[in-house]
Amino acid sequence: MMAGRQARPGERATEGAARHIPVLLDEVLAALKPGDGEVFIDGTFGAGGYTSAILDAADTRVVAIDQDPNALAAGQELLAKYAPRLTLSEGRFGDLDRIAAHAGFATVDGIVLDIGVSSMQLDEAARGFSFMADGPLDMRMSQHGPSAADVIREAPEELLADIFFHLGEERRSRGIARAIGKARADSDITTTRQLADLVQRTLGRPRGGDDKHPATRVFQALRIYVNDELGQLMDALSAAERCLKPGGRLVVVTFHSLEDRIVKRYLTDAGGRTPSGSRHLPRTSEAAAAPRYRIVNQRPLTPSVEEIAANPRARSARLRAAERTSAPAVPPADEALLGVIRPESLTRR
Repeated sequence: MMAGRQARPGERATEGAARHIPVLLDEVLAALKPGDGEVFIDGTFGAGGYTSAILDAADTRVVAIDQDPNALAAGQELLAKYAPRLTLSEGRFGDLDRIAAHAGFATVDGIVLDIGVSSMQLDEAARGFSFMADGPLDMRMSQHGPSAADVIREAPEELLADIFFHLGEERRSRGIARAIGKARADSDITTTRQLADLVQRTLGRPRGGDDKHPATRVFQALRIYVNDELGQLMDALSAAERCLKPGGRLVVVTFHSLEDRIVKRYLTDAGGRTPSGSRHLPRTSEAAAAPRYRIVNQRPLTPSVEEIAANPRARSARLRAAERTSAPAVPPADEALLGVIRPESLTRR
């Protein structure tokens, strides 16, 4: 993935260059504090914006991870430029500790995660993330596994409604699911335009100055479901805790409330700031209560007015950072209490 991500699914970039602008880059570097001889993981390589900046800041090494083979293919020029300090690895950032170990680094000095879909993926109609240009209803970041079209075709209406409600926060999820069930009985829904038009017919055009397309939440929900984005985020946070050195820095940039809620609750718990017996994040032992992180910024950092003007896709970004302590890593609190929703948890409802 890349910075400059998480546009509303129907948007176009206002400038070609906006597709390659790393969001909150100065703030990310300030939180990571790259130093000579240090090793970093960029869990969402994308176009390499953060990776390049970390490698340029000092004599560092970076293990860059992306599950999208297109991103890795496009990164070969950077790989040649920064060899041997850059390692590009195909994989999911939920496995970042194992990927780093395979690259020869059991522990690292810093990790940056830029969550969500990349601008490159949004802008390519054939990937099926956006409905501004018609394309196949795909949405797979890794280009493997069931597509969004498969989910729309095969999922029961009740599951579709749960996906739209829990992962898209769409209040009229059941009506949309019923409309999909009726439409697919006649013919498969296989393109982004077909689905977007169906949702718009069901919900009507936006009113009251709302400039969001009515299908925005449905597309977000399907994308998160297809790619298990919230589960992968939780896995990445746990993996980072295991492989960061004491004093190592974790920086996470999120773009919507579902992601930010998980990061906030996880760091609250890992920072030892949740009272024992809290109904939100109950603790079970003194070991678990030992702070595993020192929170760097109690409130998330957000883009400046100038950055948003230069890159509108940055407007919803939130940056949270923390520094690893010497306390041992522990299993995460109950995922449901942290706000994690995995595809299998919806299927079991």
